[in-house]
Amino acid sequence: MSAQQQHNIVHFSKMHGLGNDFVVIEQVTQAHVHLDEQTIKQLADRHRGIGFDQLLVVAPPSVQGADFDYIIYNADGSQVEQCGNGARCFAEFVYRKGLTDKHEISVNTSSGIIRPKRIKEGAVCVDMGPPSFDPTTLPFNPEDSMNAKSQYPITLSNQEIKWVGAVSMGNPHAVLLVNDINGTDVKNIGTEIESHPAFPQRVNVGFMEIIHRNHAKVRVYERGAGETFACGTGACAAAAFGQKIGKLDSKVTVELRGGNLEIEWEGAPEESIFLSGDATFVFDGSIELPTL
Repeated sequence: MSAQQQHNIVHFSKMHGLGNDFVVIEQVTQAHVHLDEQTIKQLADRHRGIGFDQLLVVAPPSVQGADFDYIIYNADGSQVEQCGNGARCFAEFVYRKGLTDKHEISVNTSSGIIRPKRIKEGAVCVDMGPPSFDPTTLPFNPEDSMNAKSQYPITLSNQEIKWVGAVSMGNPHAVLLVNDINGTDVKNIGTEIESHPAFPQRVNVGFMEIIHRNHAKVRVYERGAGETFACGTGACAAAAFGQKIGKLDSKVTVELRGGNLEIEWEGAPEESIFLSGDATFVFDGSIELPTL
């Protein structure tokens, strides 16, 4: 560090949604905070930093009608479009920190407006907008684009995956149906699909075992983070895909490694999908960051 560098104190909160853990930093009163890729990686380091799956930034609104901007970074420093578990923590954070007195807020993301509603302390329902099954919205370049149910084959280095569902929840998801979720090689299959050439901007990979029509088990290998305990948009994508192919009902409990989420979608293309679950504070803290 050069003699010209100075330091500044940044206040943050550590939160999680079913074990999918976040650091939340607000730039409403901390406008001086600068976060570049190197700094984010340092903060994400679970041994030398704070540690998180994603970093959530609360910023002043940049579009009319929004209460806040919501900016999301993975642990590898890459910026992503959407995070459902993070959205619940975002809503709980801004209310708890006195940045708003509203129980329902309008939040601007890079993929559009979402509307989290604080049901009670530590519980939030999020209007995530409608899912999209158009491959171009992920983007996804399928080997076979003729299937009417949005299921596509994909070739990996040592196997052929017969059917993959392609769903955008503002961020890209590939959904695989499996018979035994605990016996599935999530890490290796997830790693290869995440970076498959058919997904030019990479993809989150969901593995779903359907228990019955209103209950599914899901594990998600997240783009830029690896497998997490829970993924809100991954749960939404899996539930929507399962409903589209006729295997799930409109109200589904999605069981993730960290706990359960409740997903509701009426099935029409223009209808929003609703995500409900916990948002938990762990601790508040402060850290000294270098600034040039």
